[in-house]
Amino acid sequence: MSNIVKFSGANLPAVSSLSTALRTIANDVSVSSSAIIKMDRTGHWVFGADQTEAEDDARWAVNPFSFVHGFIAWGDGEVLAEKLGPVTEPLPELEAAPPGAKKGWEPQTGLSLKCISGGDAGLEARFTTTSVGGRRAVQTLAVAIAQQVEKDQSKPVPIVRLSKDHYAHKSYGRIYTPVFEVVEWVGMDGEGATEEADEAPAAGRRRRSA
Repeated sequence: MSNIVKFSGANLPAVSSLSTALRTIANDVSVSSSAIIKMDRTGHWVFGADQTEAEDDARWAVNPFSFVHGFIAWGDGEVLAEKLGPVTEPLPELEAAPPGAKKGWEPQTGLSLKCISGGDAGLEARFTTTSVGGRRAVQTLAVAIAQQVEKDQSKPVPIVRLSKDHYAHKSYGRIYTPVFEVVEWVGMDGEGATEEADEAPAAGRRRRSA
């Protein structure tokens, strides 16, 4: 069990430094990984170039040292520039946005996580977002980790399910927003995780995004 929660390439500082750094995200609203994960417009969590749907009941371990904040400049469907840094450091300084940036520099936050159950167990992914709902989800999780660290530094890693919420927009209809639902807290070595994290996935449960 202990190896499945460990994060690759993590040169981690003391857990005691987490609380202050994570709380800085509340005032704002790179860790590399093997896949990009996001919530699509239909409210499904998808990852990778094939937009594979994440399993609804899969559990993910969030690296508490992976939170980043910064800015991104989007052109016509492509990233023109990106400035991200760990939340333990000040926001990156900005020059003029690149020519062609549709909205100039947009605030961005993110984190890294690792699937620990089901068919995607072992997959490490990166989640970054500029949307208000996405940034709020990252902020909420960051503050939850800060509160947990203040109570128990031995278990700073949240095990989450990737959930969703929604609201009604008068022009665009139902808008889905991501939610990181914390189901338990474990140590950096995976100590304390329940047996459920090791269960095999049910047959035939994999789906692809349309």
